[in-house]
Parts: sequence; C-alpha cells; structure tokens
Amino acid sequence: QVQLKESGGGLVQAGGSLRLSCVASGWTFSTRGMGWFRQAQGKEREFVAAIAWNGGSTYNADSVKGRFTISRDNAKNTVYLQMNSLKPEDTAVYYCAAGKGPFLVRALDDYGSWGQGTQVTVSS
Repeated sequence: QVQLKESGGGLVQAGGSLRLSCVASGWTFSTRGMGWFRQAQGKEREFVAAIAWNGGSTYNADSVKGRFTISRDNAKNTVYLQMNSLKPEDTAVYYCAAGKGPFLVRALDDYGSWGQGTQVTVSS
C-alpha cells in the first residue's frame, strides 16, 4: 500500500523559512519521480516543484523559483521542500505526490499517489 506522509507545515511570518518533509512507504521510493503541489483556499491545486528519481533533475514553478528547493534522500524514502523568503501568497495546503514513473513530471495527471497535505500559513 503506497503511503505518503507530509510534515513540517505551520505558521510563519513573511520572510521566514520552513522545511517540509514527505516520508514514503509501500513501494521502492527510488523508482519514481516526486513532486510538491499546493492548494490555496478557493483555488485549484497547482504545481510547485518536482524531482526525478535520482535527484539529478529538478524543476520549480516560476512563482517559487529562487526561493524554494526540492531535494530527496532515497536512503530515507523522503522528499523535502525547503521554503525560504516566504510570502503571504504562499499560504496553502502543501501536498507531496509520487509520479507514475521515474522522471520529472509537472502535470497533476502524471502523479498517481498523494499525501494528505500539510498546512502552511504565512502572515504579513
């Protein structure tokens, strides 16, 4: 059974930092690309960042480039999202997702498994 569990969310002031973690179980973690998405209240879920199976390639949405960094540790079955210089518009529920294959992908439909999400709130 594939499971993804996010942690690390919380309340932070604008300009602050948070590090999200997502621990995976139920499959061979290193065989899939991973991604982070977010969904603000009243809005659609949007892509944030993705990483290939071996961490060799990453991609960030324009809205977070230069501020967020995705990484993974295959030995720990964990993917991370380091978020710096946070803004109030980053407020959302953040979801970890496992791709359907090993490569870096960005579309929602390319992800087959999802975590339950962790709330990030950035105050101004």
